[in-house]
Amino acid sequence: MNEYIVKTNNTEETLQFSKELAQRLQPGDVITLEGDLGAGKTTFTKGLAVGLDITKNVSSPTFTIIKEYNGRLPLYHMDVYRLEDSYEDLGFDEYFEGQGVTVVEWAHLIEEQLPNELLQIKITHGEENTRILTITPIGKRYEMLCKELFA
Repeated sequence: MNEYIVKTNNTEETLQFSKELAQRLQPGDVITLEGDLGAGKTTFTKGLAVGLDITKNVSSPTFTIIKEYNGRLPLYHMDVYRLEDSYEDLGFDEYFEGQGVTVVEWAHLIEEQLPNELLQIKITHGEENTRILTITPIGKRYEMLCKELFA
């Protein structure tokens, strides 16, 4: 399994990278985001939204679990941090197999419900304002996506 490492020096670079990724996304794509509080998961998702031509402001869905945004492709933004039961059936598969792009923050909490193929992104703090994005493609679709993105 290949891993790709991206270092961003500020919020703008993180937004730009996720915007470029979004321009290559297709219906049914699933991205998982892991990282400490304040690592930049929602910032990353804001860049995806821009790349998907979404004009509405993206905010963390912490208390609603799922927020939907319309653009070139729908964006389904999930924050499963506060789910009490990881086996609770909230219809995640309908989103994962839907016509939009699904982003799941704290995805390890619903690991059993995730699709077999997805793009894992772990965001960690670097020095000062830098972020380290560790990107792991799982499945052929995402391996091809990363080869294209990092060519």
